[in-house]
Amino acid sequence: MLARSFLSQIMSVIREYRIPLPLSVEEYRIAQLYSVAEASKNETGGGEGIEIVVNEPYDIPKYGGAGQYTHKIFHLQNKVPAFIRLLAPSGSLEIHEKAWNAYPYCRTEYSNPYMKENFYVIITTWHKGERVTRTDTANKHHTLTEGELSKRTVDFIDIVNDPVSSSDYKEEEDPKKFHSKKTGRGPLSGDDWYSKCEQYMCCYKLYQVQFKWWGLQTKVESVIMRAVRRLLLNFHRQVFCWIDKWHGLTIEDIRKIEEQTKLDLEKLRKEGKVRGMVEK
Repeated sequence: MLARSFLSQIMSVIREYRIPLPLSVEEYRIAQLYSVAEASKNETGGGEGIEIVVNEPYDIPKYGGAGQYTHKIFHLQNKVPAFIRLLAPSGSLEIHEKAWNAYPYCRTEYSNPYMKENFYVIITTWHKGERVTRTDTANKHHTLTEGELSKRTVDFIDIVNDPVSSSDYKEEEDPKKFHSKKTGRGPLSGDDWYSKCEQYMCCYKLYQVQFKWWGLQTKVESVIMRAVRRLLLNFHRQVFCWIDKWHGLTIEDIRKIEEQTKLDLEKLRKEGKVRGMVEK
């Protein structure tokens, strides 16, 4: 509790994203893992992207018990804004991701070897089979302290109606146009589609962000949170619109896909052009 109290005092940004989806909690476990593997390939190429260092089972009570541990390195030279590239020392633009996935709970930590304790992102996620509303901001699943709640903002992400940038938009990944042949779900429509879908769940993702760099802290924190929202919106649109690709897969199928993805990423990172979300 003392460590948590200390973190809450120095944490610059505390934001909770709530993302309703027309899936069951059991379906999302497979959907998320499949989509992470596919999205990783879409973001890797030309010397940049994602390197998988470790992907193995773990059993640690403080990280939710038994689950899957992953350690990834994100090589980001062209995936940060130009003003950061100008200021950042050579080799400093890599992010380490360590994740403990004990679904339906998951904890993810991001760090940078150059900035050390001056930069980190801690994400705790709960996946719950319940409906949500835009106006509900109750302290539901993350049990935040009063001090943390005073800093927290809640951001409701709507995969159907939230605007997507023209550079990110793909018609085949638009929930308003997609129809699943396997499940019959979609297209999704209306401001309250999440209150009417037959299958439903919500991702509760709590981001705690610290970035200390004299003269740039506020600006970079704003850039980080803008990128987080863009990523979460695009990723979860894909999760739903890729349903015919992942529906019916087992966790054993997913582990085989992850093993192949690790090999594919090594090859992709060493060849071709920079791919995916690039910042100007």
